[in-house]
Amino acid sequence: MEEPVVQEPRPASPCPSQARDRRPLVVAVANQKGGVGKTTTAVNLAAALAGAGRRVLLIDLDPQANATSGLGVQAGQGASVYQALTGDGSAAESIVSTAVNGLDLLPSELDLAGAEIEVARMDEYLHRFRRVLEPVLAVRGYDFVIVDCPPSLGILTMNALAAADKVLVPMQCEYYALEGLSVITDLIKRLRDSGANPVLELQGILMTMYDSRTNLAAEVVKDVSAHFPQHVYRVMIPRNVKLSEAPSFGKPVTVHDPQSAGAEAYRLLAREFLRREEGAVAPEQVKPVLRSAEEVARALERVEIESRANRGRAKRFRIFRIKVTPEQVSPDPGAPVVEGGLPAEPLQPSGN
Repeated sequence: MEEPVVQEPRPASPCPSQARDRRPLVVAVANQKGGVGKTTTAVNLAAALAGAGRRVLLIDLDPQANATSGLGVQAGQGASVYQALTGDGSAAESIVSTAVNGLDLLPSELDLAGAEIEVARMDEYLHRFRRVLEPVLAVRGYDFVIVDCPPSLGILTMNALAAADKVLVPMQCEYYALEGLSVITDLIKRLRDSGANPVLELQGILMTMYDSRTNLAAEVVKDVSAHFPQHVYRVMIPRNVKLSEAPSFGKPVTVHDPQSAGAEAYRLLAREFLRREEGAVAPEQVKPVLRSAEEVARALERVEIESRANRGRAKRFRIFRIKVTPEQVSPDPGAPVVEGGLPAEPLQPSGN
């Protein structure tokens, strides 16, 4: 097995000579329920946005530091936002570059867990992170700031929501996740109505770990779309082995395996994200992909599957696509479509 790539922290990439025309958009990736693909989404969306030519800062606000290790950064003690939150340092000093061009990282560390207690004792504790972030937004020239929140509704998550412009909610395609969705959306409304963050909006709901082979996943997507028709992303993130193994190599999936279904899905997510926020499609080389196994079958010229007889040996899949016109595909009438008349959801992986 290939050894994980661990990158030592180094200074962030220099600021562009020309200042940005607008303030960076701060997006908190939040869901108090764990295991929904929150950190996976924060890391890979940030990498995909950087790949589309945007300057992105990813802030790891989770003491578990999974986003930090997922980008191959091994941060030492004091290399997080913890010191700045407690009034003993500057967040800008802790920002480092990553192996992804255009993507910087503000790492996390285990000591950040102590901020849950210390910050709660301070004056205006709900706006500590906002004050820490303001100098970074003013001088760094980022297009987007993505904040990976802890899987809880503690002080750190509340601070992130109080400082963010919008909230992206990853949601697993299971019914337990529906209960958590109502909690986070109600919290957004309360923060906005109370004046703690009057501009806070729900940026979108991203369905993750989607498996087209199960009726449950389709039912959950249908229910969420019925309640939040304007917020559910058309792109759904499939279950994918490469998404799961990429963090062990210290790379986003778009770098670890650019041709995988997971990488393709997050590039499509970045396109839709930019379409929402900038009103234009990002310059991508990725073509629209198909929604289900049945639709994929119509678009395959041939499928060759070679498997080893010995148990435990990996199967190898080779899939060849042909060009498909809108007339050749009859998608679900209720499925949203993108350019070319094809549904926006990613190809479901067969085994990679």
